Amino acid sequence: MSKVEDFLTKAEEQEIIEAIRLAEQNTSGEIRVHLEKSTDKEPLERAREVFRFLKMNETEQQNGVLFYVAVDDRKFSILGDKGIDIAVPDNFWDSVKNNVITAFKRGSYTEGLKEGILETGAKLKQYFPYQKDDKNELPDSISLS
Repeated sequence: MSKVEDFLTKAEEQEIIEAIRLAEQNTSGEIRVHLEKSTDKEPLERAREVFRFLKMNETEQQNGVLFYVAVDDRKFSILGDKGIDIAVPDNFWDSVKNNVITAFKRGSYTEGLKEGILETGAKLKQYFPYQKDDKNELPDSISLS
């Protein structure tokens, strides 16, 4: 893999953005995907930095979720904001993380991200249900660095 931009085709990017939009119809949670070439940090540590950089910690209910991927390093992390951490059980992200990693190991990056995003929306519905007056606080686009 030479460039982050080559990780997903434009059509695959659109599929992931559509998955974010569908997932956010179930929950007031805000979901983002961030891709970068590599990191010399642990993926969760780097995800925390990106989370703050993208201002995901500024949502009203503190219910942002970041799917972080270091493409060349084949590193992945999922991070929820503190509002989520307070509300959900400790193992809340395990199935999402395991399903995404399983798909990634098969080389199914788009499917893994889509399935993880949709599962996140379904799981967050119990704790942060979609509200009629909900506004989209963060962009649905995929961020790159």
